[in-house]
Amino acid sequence: MVAHNPLFASWSLRKFKATVINDIWPEVLFFSGVAAMVSLVSDLTSHKLSFSSAMLTVLGTVLGLVISFRTSSAYERYMEGRKLWTAIALASRNIAQVIWIHVPFERIDKKTGQRRSNLEVVIEKKSMINLVQAYAVSVKHLLRGEAGVYYEDLYPLVCFLPRYASHAPENASEEDMLPMWRASAMDAQKHRAAHTLTSSRPLSRSGTANEGSPEPEKELGQISEDQIYHSLRGRSREALKKARKFDPEMALPVVYSEHPLQPARNPPKESIFDYLPFLRVFKILVAPFRRSKPKPELPTSASAATRSFTGKRLRPEAVDSNVPLEITLFLSNYLAWLLKNGQLQPALASAFVTAISSLQDTVTNLDRIRNTPLPFAYQAHLRISLWIYLFFLPFQVWSSFGYLTIPGTAFASFLLLGFLEIGQEIENPFNYDLNDLDLDSFCLQIQRELHEITAHSCPDPDEFLFTAWNQPFAPGDRRTAEEMMNDVNHSYHGPDTGMHSIRRTLLKSWWDVDEITRQK
Repeated sequence: MVAHNPLFASWSLRKFKATVINDIWPEVLFFSGVAAMVSLVSDLTSHKLSFSSAMLTVLGTVLGLVISFRTSSAYERYMEGRKLWTAIALASRNIAQVIWIHVPFERIDKKTGQRRSNLEVVIEKKSMINLVQAYAVSVKHLLRGEAGVYYEDLYPLVCFLPRYASHAPENASEEDMLPMWRASAMDAQKHRAAHTLTSSRPLSRSGTANEGSPEPEKELGQISEDQIYHSLRGRSREALKKARKFDPEMALPVVYSEHPLQPARNPPKESIFDYLPFLRVFKILVAPFRRSKPKPELPTSASAATRSFTGKRLRPEAVDSNVPLEITLFLSNYLAWLLKNGQLQPALASAFVTAISSLQDTVTNLDRIRNTPLPFAYQAHLRISLWIYLFFLPFQVWSSFGYLTIPGTAFASFLLLGFLEIGQEIENPFNYDLNDLDLDSFCLQIQRELHEITAHSCPDPDEFLFTAWNQPFAPGDRRTAEEMMNDVNHSYHGPDTGMHSIRRTLLKSWWDVDEITRQK
């Protein structure tokens, strides 16, 4: 996402690509050609291609208002998408805090009557918080038209979920596979050429896999598990610091995948034609004389055309994916299990349900923005009306501007068509365009926040309140909590004067703060 002010930042090819010039240059060139034709014919021949401009002001005002409405409505969708992602971040934090802080660490197993170890409880809670992180990642892929779970940033977070309905994996068949995994496996068949160095078996530090797990696919060749582990995640901390490439997937678990994993971010490949769109004309001219070479099979998202022959952006097709729904089902199932075992208070369970409902409501609204473009009739009528206006513009201004009609028409075309194209580009802000929302950054922010929550040690207040670092009554009383507790002869400890003395100190604190913080 490019968000710099162009007036105060240096320009680059990337920022130029973020403009809509690539989308509108053929139309601007066409209407400039019409203006040149009108100017030359009117000046070099006896025919004057001009008529009254009485309709110019009226139609221009109407078109300006309609285009302004078009752009404003598209920007509202853009901002709504950003607000909905904020709601996902907020709900994710709420769920993680309930799980990590309010679900008790100390508990008794009702089946065995024995105390569960701290390690078991922490694994349980951290795994469910990883599912919360996986939800945001799955929504990102859904909005970008990337179905399934076989992605480098999603599969490691959900691979431990059950895959079969009622049978053990060794006896299960395809008919027993749960919807999320079956749909993802069908989608993965379309991306067989996507790169991967992982398999479905979790790797240990020694590079060995767990027993009883399925065998990796033949596409892995002769690469050993130890080589795979060290090639992917075995780099030292010093090597990571020196790595130039930003690779946030390095922070994720290391697991095998039975299907090739697609990149976490798979934007369309760029070429010189994306930065210099007028060169596409030469590409079209030389295309019949080039020898056709067989192209390797690529994932659908990478091989599909992203621009027309004129350079105009082509929108990816929307896809259906049940991954976010499945994740919320597992979170709801975990909540039901907590309530069944008496591990969560009803009030906190209500907050848990509200947060899950917020996640479901948010993804539904995001999908509504993605799947509800402006009606075709409205877009077609507006664009045709603008084309007619720009086509007849040179005929109306030639008598006043002369040859200035050519740059004037070019500027008017650039201005009006640009605003129209901006509205069309930002009405679906979830793809890989440079003006789209940075969904990858949003997901990484949620990941950092969830890890920050799980880094909290949940200490008892007694461990940090009555220490030498705490001055609770400052500025009225700057003694530490430890000093106040040890000074048993102070009036704070008196049976009759204790609370009275404390209130007097707090009142003095208010007076001092009021005097110090007010500007004179």
